Amino acid sequence: MMICSLDLGKFKSVACFFDTENQTYRFETILTKVSHVNHLFESNDIDLVVMEACGPSGWISDVCHQRKLKTIVCSTNDEAWSWKNTKRKTDRDDALRLAKMAMMKDLTSVHVPSPEIREQRAIIKYRKNLDYRITRIKNGIRSTFANRGIEIDTGARAWNTGRAHIDSHRKPIDQCGPDDLWKGQLDSELKQLDELTTEMESIEQRLELFAVDNAHIQRVMTIPGVGRKTAEMLVATIDDPHRFKSARHISSYLGMTPRQYQSGEMDRSGRISKRGPRMLRSMLLECAWASLRYNEWSKLTFKRIHGGSTTRRKKAGIALARKIAVVAWAMMRDETNWNASKLIADAEQVGAPEPNDEDATEKAKTGSNKEAPRNGATARPLQRAKPKPPGPIHSEEPKRAASQPKKSPRRKSRRSPMKT
Repeated sequence: MMICSLDLGKFKSVACFFDTENQTYRFETILTKVSHVNHLFESNDIDLVVMEACGPSGWISDVCHQRKLKTIVCSTNDEAWSWKNTKRKTDRDDALRLAKMAMMKDLTSVHVPSPEIREQRAIIKYRKNLDYRITRIKNGIRSTFANRGIEIDTGARAWNTGRAHIDSHRKPIDQCGPDDLWKGQLDSELKQLDELTTEMESIEQRLELFAVDNAHIQRVMTIPGVGRKTAEMLVATIDDPHRFKSARHISSYLGMTPRQYQSGEMDRSGRISKRGPRMLRSMLLECAWASLRYNEWSKLTFKRIHGGSTTRRKKAGIALARKIAVVAWAMMRDETNWNASKLIADAEQVGAPEPNDEDATEKAKTGSNKEAPRNGATARPLQRAKPKPPGPIHSEEPKRAASQPKKSPRRKSRRSPMKT
């Protein structure tokens, strides 16, 4: 079996041809271009192509699928990819290690989305970049007026009804004198702001047309509190809902599961891993906070998680964001719309208190309520007894008078006794 492992670079890439039968290998350096990659595949007999997940891996994977070559795009976040103790690290060494790990089947393959989904992800990311640039220019204009003591409208009114007041201070840079150069700077900033705003509107119109034609986006938007931007980002990230095995799988893919450290009797859970798309996590968290005003299921879930504690509200918000993502994935997988009645009934059943508080307290004292629920029953929170107040502290040592100074202990001398 001939394995071709590629260590991809921005300009040059190294290919390692590894023969699994004879354990022999050779290297070849090519340019990271379509013509050079096609020539490499044409001039060699290859059974398996292995590469790392990076920028060029998308179009190289498309070339491999066109040639019907078996391809593995591996994740660089895997533990097998951590080569921290190597004394020498070169492109050839990386390509050779990649081929050896592919022979031992020690690589974790990742999902490579279609070119349409990759373009959609790129335009969504570019829209976020445009939004950041527009906000930065607006903040710079506000700072220019504030440093000169000129008042403008607050909020969005400054760029709608208050735009005429801002435009009254602009002037082309070639007409500015030495004392009002800031007006020329304002004119340049407003030109950039208008161009970016026009470009943002065109991108939004194109994404709206794409959302209308996509059934998954329309289905996810039926969740109260989930808008178009969150839905299209979530659908573009999940892509194929059937590639995830369970809810925990999609949660770990988004980086919203806690880190775990286990050794012997120690089993400790930490913060979320944050190994998935950062932009989607931030959008899901904003969606979770917004859904508390429109979604009754979100209110019940949020209340059940934080349990009235003010220190757990942020954790409950992150947990609610994860649950929204899981519900959206299940709706995409089953091709069903939002059904609030079933989710609200389940949330009320999970958060319902015990029928008798005295019986629950007695069970908690005797320990008779430690068994897990059977036959698929829903687990209910335990009613623990209130802690007893601390008693008096007893000590057998005699009390020392307050006026008596405390004697410091004498240090024993390390000198040896003198000889007489």
